[in-house]
Parts: sequence; C-alpha cells; structure tokens
Amino acid sequence: MGIKGLQGFVARVCPDACKTVDLREVAEKHRIDHPDFPPVIVVDAMSCVRYWYTPESWVCGGQWREYLAILEDFIKAFMAAGIKLVFYFDGVVEEKKRDEWIKRRLQNNKEIARIFQFIKTHRKQPGREMFIVPSALPTFTRFALKSLGQKTVCTLQEADFEVAAYGLQHNCIGILGQDSDYLIYNTCPYFSIEKLSLDRLVTVMYSREDLCRALGLSLTHLPLFACLLGNDVVPESLLEGFWRKCLVTSPHKNNSYNRRTNILLAVANYISKVPCSYSSLKHLEEMLPLGSDKTLLYRGVESYLLPGQQSPWIPPNLTSCQTFSLQQQTDVCQDKEIFQLAKEQHIQSENYTIFNILSKGEIECSNSLEDECDTEIPGQALIYRPARQHIYSVLLESGKGGAYPLVKEWFVYFGNPLQQPELIQPVQPSMPGGTPNLKTLWFAKGPDVEKQRCSTFLACFHLQDRMEELQALEAPVAAFCCLLAYLMMQVSSLSLEDLNAFVAVILCLKGKSAAQLAGLQLAQVDSRGVHLGAVFVRGLTTLLMANSACGFPFRMDDLMPWEVFDGKLFQEKYQQSHQGCSLEELLEGNESLYTPFQNLKSFICKACTAKKRTIQSRPRGNGFITGTQQREFNPRFQQTHRSSFVPPYHNQRRGFLWRNSQPQGKKY
Repeated sequence: MGIKGLQGFVARVCPDACKTVDLREVAEKHRIDHPDFPPVIVVDAMSCVRYWYTPESWVCGGQWREYLAILEDFIKAFMAAGIKLVFYFDGVVEEKKRDEWIKRRLQNNKEIARIFQFIKTHRKQPGREMFIVPSALPTFTRFALKSLGQKTVCTLQEADFEVAAYGLQHNCIGILGQDSDYLIYNTCPYFSIEKLSLDRLVTVMYSREDLCRALGLSLTHLPLFACLLGNDVVPESLLEGFWRKCLVTSPHKNNSYNRRTNILLAVANYISKVPCSYSSLKHLEEMLPLGSDKTLLYRGVESYLLPGQQSPWIPPNLTSCQTFSLQQQTDVCQDKEIFQLAKEQHIQSENYTIFNILSKGEIECSNSLEDECDTEIPGQALIYRPARQHIYSVLLESGKGGAYPLVKEWFVYFGNPLQQPELIQPVQPSMPGGTPNLKTLWFAKGPDVEKQRCSTFLACFHLQDRMEELQALEAPVAAFCCLLAYLMMQVSSLSLEDLNAFVAVILCLKGKSAAQLAGLQLAQVDSRGVHLGAVFVRGLTTLLMANSACGFPFRMDDLMPWEVFDGKLFQEKYQQSHQGCSLEELLEGNESLYTPFQNLKSFICKACTAKKRTIQSRPRGNGFITGTQQREFNPRFQQTHRSSFVPPYHNQRRGFLWRNSQPQGKKY
C-alpha cells in the first residue's frame, strides 16, 4: 500500500529527491564497477500492470494479444540495453493487510457500478480517468512474462518486502515500481514505472538520501517515520491525536501546503529530535493510543528490516526479521512432499492458488467487471463455486468420517459485504471409483495416470463423460469447450446467441495478429457483453486452478486468454449474434469455419442436454433484434444438433495428454 501522500510530497516539496536517470547509463556504470555481474532490475509487477496495459479497449474483457505484444516490447527494450529483469508478484494477502484489501475491493465495487452506468447511458467505454484493469490481468501477466522467458517470482509474503530484499541481496541496479514503501526500505535505488519513457529508457529515481536531507532525518529514521504517518501495520486512525501535537510544535507549518503535507513535515520534525533507541520507541508506544496491542510500532519498524539488517530502534536480541515459516503453514496439508512441490511451483509461477489452499486453506479473488444490476447473471464467484468445490476436494484429503476441512473464500461479488470469509465445503466430483489421490495425480507416471488426470480435470466441470470428443480437439479448443459448456450449464439465462458469439470468437481469433485486433473498431459497447467477457476470463483462471490441482493435463500456455479470447472481437460477435446476422457475416465470410462452428456448438449443446439444460434462442432487446425477427436467421446458424461429432482443428496426436498435443514447450 505504501505511505499515503508520500510519493506526491516528494515530488512537490523535495524536488531534489527526484532525479531523472538514464537506465542505460546506470547499467553501463554497473558493468564497469561489477564486470562479473550483469545489471539487473527487480520489478514490482503488481504496481506496474496498470502502466503496462495500454490497449485502447479495457472494458470488453481484455485485449490479450495486444497486451502480450506490449509486454514483449517492454522486455526487448531492456534486453537491448543489456539489462536483465526479474518480476515479482504478490502471492498472498497477509492477514495484517486484509482490512485494507477489503476496503479497496468495496471501493472498486462503486467504481465498477459507475462504469456500467456510463456504458448503459452512452453505449461506449468511459475515458481513461475511470480505468480499471481488466479482470484477472495480474494473474495472466505472470504467466505471460513466464511464457516470454522471464524470471517470474510469486511471493510467499508481501511482495514489497521480497522485492526490496532481492534488490539488496543481489546488488540490483534498482527496483522498478510505484510504491512509496521503496523510499523507506534501505535497499537498492527506486525507479518510477509511472515516469518511465520506454523508448529512451529514462525515468525518475527517488533518492532516500535526498529525502532524508530535506527532512533533517537519517536513513535509520525512515521506518519510524513511515509508521508514524500510518502504513499497513499502524493504522492512520490511531495517529490523529499524535499528528495534532506535532502540528502545534512544528516550525514548518505552511498555509500554502495541504494538511497531509504539513503532517509529513511536522512528524519528520518531531522524529528528528527523538534519540534513536529502543527506549524512545517504547516511550512513543506508551504515548500513542495503541489499545491492547502495544507492540504495533515495534512490529511496524521491524517490517522494514531486510534480512541481515539491524535498527537502533530494536535491540539485536529482539530482531526476528520477517521470514516465511514452513511450520506455520502446514496446518491444512500434512504431506511434506506435496506441500514442498506446491510451494516450489508457487514461487516459480507454475501453478495457480494451489499453495494458498494447501498452506492456509484460504483463497481470495478481487473485483471483476460485473454489472450488479444484471440479476440474470450470477456473480462469477458463484458461477464457478461448484467447480472450485470439486477442486478443493481433489486437493484436500477428507478426515475421519469423510469430512473435508472447510476452505475460507474471500471472493468479491454483489451482495457479499466481505465482513468475514465464506466457509466453503469441498465436494467430491462424480467419478467411477472416486477421485485419485494427490500423490497419484502429481507424482505417478504412465498412460493410465494421464487418463486419470484428464478425467479428474473434466469431472471438476461435470464433463467426465465427454473425454473422447474433447481429446480429438487441439488443447486450447478443448479447454475453451470445457469452460463454455460449464458456463452454459451453470447460467440458465445464457442463450443460443451468447453461445454463437463465444464459438465465433475462438474460430475467428485464430490467425489474427495483435495489430489486426487493435485495428478493430466498435460502433458501440453493450454492457451485457462487457459482463459476459469478464465472467469468461474469470472462468479461465478456474481452468488454471483445476489444471494445477489435477497434475497438469494441459500445458498452462494452452489455457491463456490470448489463445482463446479477445474482448473487442467478442463484443463484435456478441452484437452481431444478437442482431441476427447471417452465419457468413458472423464468421467473416470464411466458409471453412462453418463446419467447425456447427461441431463446437453441437458438442456444447449435447453436453448441456445430457444435464437437462436446453439452450434457447433469446435475442436481446434494447435496440437489438426482437424475437419475432429471429426466423430470418440463417438456418445453419440456428442448427443446434448434429448426429455425429466431427472435430474442428483435429488433434493429430490423439492420446490422453493434451500438453503433448502441440510443439512441446515447458512441461508443467
């Protein structure tokens, strides 16, 4: 989270602490000083994603191929300068940050409601001032960077701590991000992603030393300074009285500054007169209204101490520097071998959310671009909950009497106040002979096990009877069909028109470049199409979770949105489908797609019929085609069933292993 107002304060009041730097020159100096160590920048990826996402369209579900090309260009710019990048992502929400996480999620809900109101009023995307990142962008950014050959780390604790520690321990030339906590940690230099000019590799470096000079402090004062301004450990609400005292005695009060700026100057002035000692810290703790927890200030200062560092505020014998304890985390999963593999895959960004479930029995999901006023479509959190319950049962062994441990879910959806986690019961999927155990799925080898992995994965989405048909498809198409069939089964309001739009997207997307997709122009934006795009993309993350749990029957690369989805293309197909266009128009005049289109539709309709769900034609109103005009649809477009299934994009290497069905990349 950082320290509220500190970044702006530095820019306004301490301009000497903001230095324009040429990263090529910084790298060259490093090479001269350290010829055996290439220059490395450690990147706080979570604070960078909103700056990386520059495609024009952001509401329709994500312009994933455009985004992938942007990330590739970003990496190439640094590679050309001989700079290696290491990307860090938040792998957990720490307990001390949960309240702040909830506060932000509830605020995001209000922002999303305003976005939908705008779309419904103006039938277009709002301006960038209302921008929020597409659903699941950080998750897929992690896998995108990994697929582009980058070192990508998913953290075991708060990312800013691990980023600062890595920067210090590996003598990095700097940290790239946008978080004022990097001004507080005593680590390598802090570079701004917001100010970065990629073509010139020029940005602003925020200097701790110059900040200290301007405030009359030393580097050892900065952790206490951060705590007394309010941070993730010490809430601002406890500090109001202390700030008032500081303002009264401060010689720096300036009426041209806002109150927050005057508070920062007053707190710095107060601290500069306090001796750097543990007894001073204890005195401050007694002075502040910390309630029952008198160690808050101590813990706050300690949270900025990196491995091997000491502070005059904390006696050496009391320092218990932040380290991740394996023992604390093995409450849910008792099998050390499974736990260790899940942990390694988590750190290396190879699995998705599995470690969080096996370590803490807890999982969270942030906001999605969902319309709270559309009561026909449940929240994505609820749509995919039955699948997650099956995934939990695969991961967690049942205890005596067959009872599973409950999983705590912090999922954002309309109507969930997030006052406490929802306790979710794992549910065994329907499989002959029951679910294979995790040791078998993760460690055993051979064709029978590959078949078990696939059938367990499909059972999580109620498609275990469809394995043979799905095996005939290319891996990304098979995964797409799993998700779409599950979605159509779970949401009864989804229509034949919605199905046609989704199927048209995966067929028309094949072969389209990022530039072609960027050039696609929409005359208008439909709010329900926006909602469905977000729901679909969140479904892809559910596929990632199931794939991780079941021992990777798919390569993770085959489950990525740039393989199967594009927001603007879906919005176009959605509107065409609901306006009753011909099959020829929907498939862009490509006759070779007609048969694959009917076959994929046929597969999904049959899977739904087997679960007693019939998909009806239901063109939308609000300017879209009405039900009476539906008869004019191309008859082939209306056809929902065929007597036999002929797979589109035939998988030439049939067998039980989708991850071997394409040129082999990294095996997960």
